[in-house]
Amino acid sequence: MSDPQDPGGRPPVGPGPRSRELFARAQDLMPGGVSSPVRAYRAVGGDPPVIAYGSGSRIVDVDGRSYIDYVCAYGPLILGHAPPQVADVLAAAVQRGTAYGATSELEIELARLICEAVPSIQLVRFVNSGTEATMSALRLARAYTGRTKIVKFEGGYHGHADGLLAQAGSGPATLGLPDSPGVPASYAAETLLAPYNDPQAVGRVFERYGEEIAAVIVEPIAANMGVVPPAPGFLAGLRDVTARHGSLLVFDEVITGFRASYGGAQELLGVAPDLTCLGKIIGGGLPVGAYGGRREIMEMVAPLGPVYQAGTLSGNPIAMAAGIVTLQALQDPAAYQRLEVVTVYLEDGLRRAAAEAEVPVRTNRAGSILTAFFTAEPVTDYASAKAADTERYAAYFRQMLSCGVFLAPSQFEAMFVSLAHTDDDIAATIEAARQSLALVR
Repeated sequence: MSDPQDPGGRPPVGPGPRSRELFARAQDLMPGGVSSPVRAYRAVGGDPPVIAYGSGSRIVDVDGRSYIDYVCAYGPLILGHAPPQVADVLAAAVQRGTAYGATSELEIELARLICEAVPSIQLVRFVNSGTEATMSALRLARAYTGRTKIVKFEGGYHGHADGLLAQAGSGPATLGLPDSPGVPASYAAETLLAPYNDPQAVGRVFERYGEEIAAVIVEPIAANMGVVPPAPGFLAGLRDVTARHGSLLVFDEVITGFRASYGGAQELLGVAPDLTCLGKIIGGGLPVGAYGGRREIMEMVAPLGPVYQAGTLSGNPIAMAAGIVTLQALQDPAAYQRLEVVTVYLEDGLRRAAAEAEVPVRTNRAGSILTAFFTAEPVTDYASAKAADTERYAAYFRQMLSCGVFLAPSQFEAMFVSLAHTDDDIAATIEAARQSLALVR
């Protein structure tokens, strides 16, 4: 059967000759031709399009082919690609210099916005990525408690720092690598695992290791095994068990911070952690991260305390300028209302398309992020996520790409909706899904 047509009636689109030529060249220069593994399309097959630029809800590849983008740089582009207010402030910021190696007024202003938005953050430290944020927060947690062990959840991805790749989701799950060579067994042994949404399992871990556990790190809304919302009471249970055992609760809100709500998932779900890790959105899509929390904990960070962490480009004025204007745009409550309405429309359309095609699909959604799992069973943790049909997802992915819809090249990632996505974009995506699902039955 032939590939489906683009919902607008145009010929099928997908990686063209220029993309294929450039990707072949990239493979001679970079491992797998990429700077991050999932981009190589090993899980879905075929060659990736090489992107020339993004605008609004779309990205355009080097062959001039346009795609409705639901990757959105894996979450941070909540305003869409190159929103005018961000582009304008970046152009002005570059004229003032790209890095100072010193504190700037922009840095102070973005710190103020974050602390006001997230009450659990009384002091914040900027870094350059989510990985830096999580590894720094856990170093701090170990120093504050005087303990060494960390509890994480199966399928939870918290960056690629040593010790956090044990049964990580997202990229490692996509590649079939539950752990990474190069991580000393002695270090990995300090990471304890429990199933997500299983408070009884967490309780058993604390019964055995409670006096050794420095912190529990969790995505309050899991988004790296695909989207898996927390079960009622799960996060509150983590808050209780960590408090009783003198451990810290660390929320990895690199994805959910300022996306789930202006105050993050913790505001939406009503559970306050001791430390929070941020990234992505707070720099308007530029490389940035941050960690913060209670004052007495954060005051252990150098230069106030003994926990060393530094970065030449941390708090650089370009990322700070983009972050300020992005957070200012999100202060309008209508922004989140719009995201909710559009994403519900998309979720409903995907459900109806799957039912029409008689394809078993479970769509999990949390705010403006969602994942369509190719399984008939509910997805509530990493084990149930892994039971999804990844081969069928790969076929669906390729068909959607041919229809001009850009999805994450992995069953274990999320779709991200931005404020730039229009009703027409959503309608076109639903029609693309209807056509594509009919071909992967």
